[in-house]
Amino acid sequence: DPRGIVEAEPRVLSPRVATLHGVRLGVLDNAKMKAGKLLGYTTDILNEEFAFAAVNHYVKRGFSYTADPEMIAAIAKANDVVITAIGD
Repeated sequence: DPRGIVEAEPRVLSPRVATLHGVRLGVLDNAKMKAGKLLGYTTDILNEEFAFAAVNHYVKRGFSYTADPEMIAAIAKANDVVITAIGD
């Protein structure tokens, strides 16, 4: 069986926000060639509808790397919701 076995503790999901109007949006770019463009267009469209209180942008050091714990903590502290995309 080539799938292997993944052992991980289940995690509780964060509760959904009641509305996107006025929230602080985090945008996590994975550094792929077109991810920034895709996220920029998406953010502009969403911001027109929901009028975010703030839009904060973050870029990982590369698409094959996970975001480091300090970046994740900063994103969690400064934002109410976060979007990311691959953008190939």
